[in-house]
Amino acid sequence: MTTMTDSSVREFKMPDVGEGLTEAEILKWYVEPGDTVTDGQVVCEVETAKAAVELPIPYDGVVRALHFPEGSTVDVGTSIIAVGVGDGAAAAAEPVQEAVADTPATTGAEEPKPEGRQPVLVGYGVSTSSTRRRPRKGAKDPAAAQDASAAIQAEMNGHGPSAPAAPAAPSAGDRPLAKPPVRKLAKDLGVDLATVVPSGPDGVITREDVHAAVAPAPGEAPGAAPAAVAPAPSPAAPASYDTARETRVPVKGVRRATAAAMVGSAFTAPHVTEFVTVDVTRTMKLVEALKQDKEYTGLRVNPLLLISKALLVAIRRNPEINASWDEAAQEIVVKHYVNLGIAAATPRGLIVPNIKDAQAQTLPQLAGSLGELVSTAREGRTSLAAMQGGTVTITNVGVFGVDTGTPILNPGESAILAVGAIKLQPWVHKGKVKPRQVTTLALSFDHRLVDGELGSKVLADVAAVLEQPKRLISWA
Repeated sequence: MTTMTDSSVREFKMPDVGEGLTEAEILKWYVEPGDTVTDGQVVCEVETAKAAVELPIPYDGVVRALHFPEGSTVDVGTSIIAVGVGDGAAAAAEPVQEAVADTPATTGAEEPKPEGRQPVLVGYGVSTSSTRRRPRKGAKDPAAAQDASAAIQAEMNGHGPSAPAAPAAPSAGDRPLAKPPVRKLAKDLGVDLATVVPSGPDGVITREDVHAAVAPAPGEAPGAAPAAVAPAPSPAAPASYDTARETRVPVKGVRRATAAAMVGSAFTAPHVTEFVTVDVTRTMKLVEALKQDKEYTGLRVNPLLLISKALLVAIRRNPEINASWDEAAQEIVVKHYVNLGIAAATPRGLIVPNIKDAQAQTLPQLAGSLGELVSTAREGRTSLAAMQGGTVTITNVGVFGVDTGTPILNPGESAILAVGAIKLQPWVHKGKVKPRQVTTLALSFDHRLVDGELGSKVLADVAAVLEQPKRLISWA
């Protein structure tokens, strides 16, 4: 991941993240040419198709050049930053002349195998407490950008040809504190985080703060930005905005990975979807009872908890549903564990983290795991490991008021359960029409390894547990 171009300069490459990921987008640089860096210091934040992570530099030195501006998508193995080390570190004050934006100084194909510490793109890298973030420097005069590296830096500071329009820059100071999803939201809405008044702990900017900054209302909070609209076309406008009547959004990151995965799944696995409408009144009563139980204090208790447990019970009664298709070996691989995936809509797009060995968890443990999974996904902290190895998935479209849908299988899995909105409806109960809590479930499965009988049994079992939740005990 790093290599020596000469005795005093090291080129730090975009790390190999594995799992088939071949590129990442540079979201933010935390350093500039001339800055001193130390081993383990975070130098930039990047977004892969699965997670936003921070990259630590693996040695001490002085930044010589940044090869790419923020917003660039860079192939794994491509040099992104040059650092002067050892006796040559002092020369770092003068940017490297051969550093260019579109042709990095080094390429993965030409460099010898790296030695020493190898940073990896897992989770969020170095923890916040172990990194040092220096204040961002003021904008440079583009007329002084004599070499390519300085020109790139000018672009990063809002003077380059692709820099988007933004509110007037504040005075130099500390970088606004915000998590990656919040930064992306602000970028999408055209909000300068430096103008947003933070309300989170320790001065952290929240999603609500960003939305408040663009919501026009009497008595608007000081520092709030005007309502965001699609910027009019101009030479300085980003490529995303071509006309005043259309908005073009580049397909990359999570959206690109999700699109490829869904197309691959839809045209590889023969999907079959079955539906059942069920009275879940007793389940809803149990949810309310559990909320009052001291054992569940501080835990997330909602219908999804009991739906998840119902699916786990159905899998235990019909284990062949928890399987995958091995095309190369022409085998069906039945899993004796359940890594339960939960589809989560996040600011970065749809992701499907999973709860490892969910079948072994008690109901309170499952409640804790679901709460952690949801909060981590919303904050953009889901690790790559949490999104790998899923065996079966639940997607709760009911939270959007939708009755149900025909979900597409998560690649490598044999089944996915869609849960519709729970509504009060007229229902025949004990021979009389009464208002009852009703929902519709949809189970999609891979017909190569799941036939109609097996799929029907699983769906019927889930419905039976939700109709009579006491079966969680009798079927245990």
